[in-house]
Amino acid sequence: MRETAYAKINLALHVRRRRDDGYHELETVFAFVDAGDELAAAPASQDSLRVTGEFGGALIDPFGNIIAKALTGLPHGPGWAVTLEKNLPVAAGLGGGSADAGAVFRMVRDAYGLPADWQARAAKLGADVPACVESRACIGRGTGTELEPVDGDLAGCPVLLVNPRIPLATGPVFKGWDGIDRGPLEGTNVREIALNGRNDLEPAALQLVPQIADVLDTLRKTGAWLVRMSGSGATCFALFDTPDQLEEAKAAVPSAWWTLAGALR
Repeated sequence: MRETAYAKINLALHVRRRRDDGYHELETVFAFVDAGDELAAAPASQDSLRVTGEFGGALIDPFGNIIAKALTGLPHGPGWAVTLEKNLPVAAGLGGGSADAGAVFRMVRDAYGLPADWQARAAKLGADVPACVESRACIGRGTGTELEPVDGDLAGCPVLLVNPRIPLATGPVFKGWDGIDRGPLEGTNVREIALNGRNDLEPAALQLVPQIADVLDTLRKTGAWLVRMSGSGATCFALFDTPDQLEEAKAAVPSAWWTLAGALR
């Protein structure tokens, strides 16, 4: 079995309030790129996980990896031998671990079917995991686990992801949020909501990793019609009208930065 763990981006991310339980009330538009980590699995006598790829070394505890945790809670026979090709940077605002877990859920769904409470099981692994199971554009509310369908009018849109190769943990970014509610998502389809939206975590992320500003400035000088930071950073994305614009923009990005070019699903 093989499955791609599609990179997640937040086309808009509105932080509405800090909740009594310490989490934040969010409104976000999830979107997914048609590329990411790659997983392969084969039946085995017990679960095992092998990690390869450019960013495989960043996963220092593969047995505590979210893939292993996902398998523990899902029917898959005696075990699976899983190989993860880690192509997405870690702590990058791309939901890489959540995307990996989402890919596991899809493989289990195809092989055994998912239990009726799979959404709750996914949410226990992480706020982004339920959205990553389907890996299609949707709106997330609450901590991001309360999903709503949305008109996915941006499917096929060329997208470029750029990261300055600086990991950025989510916790400190949320801690740096200024606490101001700037209002809800607005629009009837993905394009409208994205254009009307914002990322409320961007100022806090910039305080921690000023290089994010360099990425945003570089992308804004291209032919992109939308440039924004994803999630808690430090990855930024640019959306284009044509593949040619995307290729020109990619050529303008410094070679020292990580890039991923693709299309929205």
